[in-house]
Amino acid sequence: MPRSVTTFLMFDGAAEAAMNFYVSLFEGAVVKGVERWAAGEPGNEGAFKRGFFSIAGHELVAFDSPAKHAFTFTPSVSLFVQCSSEAELDAVYAKLAEGGQALMPLGSYGFSKKFGWLNDRFGVSWQLNFD
Repeated sequence: MPRSVTTFLMFDGAAEAAMNFYVSLFEGAVVKGVERWAAGEPGNEGAFKRGFFSIAGHELVAFDSPAKHAFTFTPSVSLFVQCSSEAELDAVYAKLAEGGQALMPLGSYGFSKKFGWLNDRFGVSWQLNFD
């Protein structure tokens, strides 16, 4: 198998909803495949196990862990998106902000025309930029 790097996002029951939400935000984003837990595996049979999706050519995996962990996402690792227009940045930021938390509200911080950083309702951190 050839070497590759893929962003792996582990959730606790919300992976399918998160994946579908993210794909709905970006033009050309696609779900490439979905796996469900089979009989005898650690998750509930038929429940979402993992989904493979792509945003702007970047490959991601959303995984629902059947094991409970004492950790979750942190903003020290984020998805950085270079938006194609200010309108796209505004729209995506607004949707990601619903139920989320702004870390740096949309604005000009001197390094770009417009930038925003937030954690979405699933806890995933996003940096959105428009130059």
